[in-house]
Amino acid sequence: MNDLIDDPQPGENAHEFSVTEISGAVKRVIEGEFGRVRVRGEVGRVFPARSGHLYFDLKDQRNVLASVSWKGQVSRLTVKPEEGMEVVATGRLTTFGSQSKYQLNVEDIRPAGVGALMAMLEKRKKALQAEGLFAEDRKRPLPYLPDVIGVVTSPSGAVIRDILHRLRERFPRKVLIWPVVVQGDACAPQVAAAIEGFNRLTAGGEVPRPDLLIVARGGGSIEDLWGFNEETVARAAAASKIPLISAVGHQTDTTLIDYVSDKRAPTPTAAAELAVPVRHELLAWVEGQGARLSRAASRAVGQRRQRLADLTRALPRPETLVTAARQRLDYAEARLPRALRALAQGKRLTLGRSAAALRPATLRRALQGQRERLAGIAARLAPGAERTIRDRARALSNAAARLRAANPGRDLTRRRDGFEALSARLTISATSQVNSWGRRLDALERLRQSLGYTETLRRGYAVVRGDGAVVTSKSRAEHAAALEIEFTDGRLRLGGKPVRKDKPPPPKQGSLFD
Repeated sequence: MNDLIDDPQPGENAHEFSVTEISGAVKRVIEGEFGRVRVRGEVGRVFPARSGHLYFDLKDQRNVLASVSWKGQVSRLTVKPEEGMEVVATGRLTTFGSQSKYQLNVEDIRPAGVGALMAMLEKRKKALQAEGLFAEDRKRPLPYLPDVIGVVTSPSGAVIRDILHRLRERFPRKVLIWPVVVQGDACAPQVAAAIEGFNRLTAGGEVPRPDLLIVARGGGSIEDLWGFNEETVARAAAASKIPLISAVGHQTDTTLIDYVSDKRAPTPTAAAELAVPVRHELLAWVEGQGARLSRAASRAVGQRRQRLADLTRALPRPETLVTAARQRLDYAEARLPRALRALAQGKRLTLGRSAAALRPATLRRALQGQRERLAGIAARLAPGAERTIRDRARALSNAAARLRAANPGRDLTRRRDGFEALSARLTISATSQVNSWGRRLDALERLRQSLGYTETLRRGYAVVRGDGAVVTSKSRAEHAAALEIEFTDGRLRLGGKPVRKDKPPPPKQGSLFD
């Protein structure tokens, strides 16, 4: 600065500088004197620009220092400045000549002390609680015996060894480890990515999807555990579809992930105990339940056996139940032969009466009587019909003669036509009547033949006669002096020549007009 500004000599004017020269000189002085500095103060106004830059103020009781973090620097900040937060900002002091102001280009921000961290933590906690991420009704129950357990922790620490050792002691399960950094700036993004990665695994895939997640870390200061207080980790744990156990720090350590997880374990070893039951205790419980089941089944069978015995004593004896029925059966058995003989005798008498009505002599007499009656009817019918026709014809002739004598003209022709029509109708009626009587006689003849025993002989039966009477039993055949068997084509005498039976020709039907 002294090189640029010469002391004016007495009587001479001072050197004139341009605005740009003065601004550049000030910039060189400030940046030269204050290269990289750490400034402690309270965050005032915070303004995130659309370009991605972040503008905010650092202030104390008297002064305000304008601060800025460029877009590339904002993404690397572990703590985002919030109004009212006391922080320690690290960066370079620079000037902004266009507005004649100086500002701090912030590269890193750290909370100033534990009190600031706790205030920030409390603020985040209230915000997440207001969204309902801490509600008990959204927490899922842990699976009783998971097949695969996913562990998010450091692969080189004592935590993973404690978890594996306790799982092996209690109930060995498959364990998938997602290695992460559990402290520092990279902790929060890696833990959040591990939780989301486990949830993206597909069930039944090449890499099995865990049934339970454990996020674990050993104890430490609040700064060491701060990665698990980040909002990204809390939201990733709340969005997990897999039940999650948080085991960060010791029992007295509390982080945001503890509030959003489905279950909080005081230590990583306790998380393994919550994940699986004790195998030996489970086997003992199963054996105890089996013993209880056996005792209950035995007691139930014994009670039912006793109940059955009580019911058995209340039942009557079997012989008492069947005595009356056996006696009725004996009475029925004694009456059955007499009833059968009486029934057979009644049937025999009915059959004898029916057989007597069907004897050939009786049938012949009945048929002969019917034949004679029909012949008489036919004899009376034919002359009567002929005489009736002659009488009617004679009456019609007389009527015609009278008509011709009375009116020989047109009336005669008309009456003649009527007479001829009446004569034709009479002839048709008489012929129809005679045909009807003929059909009736044929039907009676067929009935006569069907009632005769000759039709039965044609079906393969035979009539046995002995001493001129029909033989119907073996005893009568044995006592008969001679036997004669009649077939459909003749009679056969036992020991003699067959005697043919000539069937008499049926009577001829006479004509009504002969």
